[in-house]
Amino acid sequence: MNRTWWTLAVVCAATFMLLLDVTIVVVALPDIQRDLQASFGQLQWVTDAYALALASLLLTAGSLADRFGRRLLFAVGLAVFTVGSALCAAAPDAGTLIAARGLQGVGGAILFATSLALLATTFRGRDRGVAFGVWGAVTGVSTALGPILGGLLTSGLSWRWIFLVNLPIGAVALVVALRLVAESRSPHPRRLDLPGMLTFSLGLFALVYGLTTAGGSSWSDTTAVVSFVVAAVLLGAFVIVEMRTAEPMFDLRLLRIPTFLGGSVAAFAMNGSLFAMLLYLVLYLQNDLGYTALETGVRLLLLSGSTLLVAIVAGRLSAHVPTRWLIGPGLVIVGLGLLLMSGLDADSTWTHLVPGLIVAGVGSGLVNAPLASTAVGVVPVHQAGMASGVNNTFRQVGIAVGIAIYGSIFSARLASSEAGGSATGRPAAFADALDTLLIVSAAVAVVGGVCALLTIRHRDFVAHSPAQSPSSPTPAVEAPSA
Repeated sequence: MNRTWWTLAVVCAATFMLLLDVTIVVVALPDIQRDLQASFGQLQWVTDAYALALASLLLTAGSLADRFGRRLLFAVGLAVFTVGSALCAAAPDAGTLIAARGLQGVGGAILFATSLALLATTFRGRDRGVAFGVWGAVTGVSTALGPILGGLLTSGLSWRWIFLVNLPIGAVALVVALRLVAESRSPHPRRLDLPGMLTFSLGLFALVYGLTTAGGSSWSDTTAVVSFVVAAVLLGAFVIVEMRTAEPMFDLRLLRIPTFLGGSVAAFAMNGSLFAMLLYLVLYLQNDLGYTALETGVRLLLLSGSTLLVAIVAGRLSAHVPTRWLIGPGLVIVGLGLLLMSGLDADSTWTHLVPGLIVAGVGSGLVNAPLASTAVGVVPVHQAGMASGVNNTFRQVGIAVGIAIYGSIFSARLASSEAGGSATGRPAAFADALDTLLIVSAAVAVVGGVCALLTIRHRDFVAHSPAQSPSSPTPAVEAPSA
């Protein structure tokens, strides 16, 4: 196998590791909570720390790769992610695990920003189509296998093994990358937008911290209020910085393009509805219904399996059907699936969730395949990397903010149900609180779908020549769904 195909192998190995780790962690969260005696808020941060780091650094990592070399940054990302995985596996307490998950997110951001750029600069002609096809298959399979492999490792060994499995993959991939992958750089790299990165990262962290704090106490809590004020100031400063910077990491003028705005809203709604809800569905299946991690993973295959199958069909349809008629209805179907899961009570069994899991999976499959094209397809070639990064950033912000908001609603509803006597006992109170979240998340998905239908327009798409497709310099990076 020549150096070209070694590049595909190492990129696919890294992608498999990253996406598997996203879905594999969700199934293990209840075991992590029990073993480390983590609070509900800390459990949220195990997921949010990764999503926040990814969202904050994705655009900056792309600029660094263009300037210093994509292979070099890819290798750095592998090393950081692997070290972060080792620290997660060895974490003695929840605080250490959260910090290590943040480090994983840093490595993940670098890998996401460089993986497809390496493929785009390595392959040409028909080989490029083969390479992207293989990579796409790996993304679908790894996401679908996550719940069941997570269940097998957690139930059969320990939750720590969901991180330990990354070590040999990361080590081998790092050696191959340094020895066999060719280096490439952009001839005209953008300047690093450090003020933009800092204001966005710190503002987003303050927002999620405030939401999590409010869920653990109250919305009038002093710490929560101060966090919201700091978030508003920093995110406002981010907008001002990006408007005045010659080479911003996020050109806010892109939001004037209706299709780009609609795609960004759809990205936020997709991950902020169904995928943010996975944490609470897993807690329900394990903590309330008493299933093991493996039994939970098997049941979640209904969701991930239907997503994978429909995504394959949607990928082919996207060449013939306008993206608005895939993304908009897809999100509405996701909302319908979440509504079908609602109506839980103390006597409900897991089979109550079956129709909703399948329907939501179908909707997710329709959305994920064409979503990236709404970002890169409406901008000139030289902005494709930024556009793709912004779309993926909205995805990760959706997960982080969704989990935090749902946590606040869940805690308040749980306390109200237990105190008010509207539910008899903890199981019924848990089901009642989850029922509320399903309705709220369904509304998020439906609103996102309607916005996509109203804003995504065929005439906004830019015609690219075959020699300069949007994926040529910096292709669309499809972030993990969860």
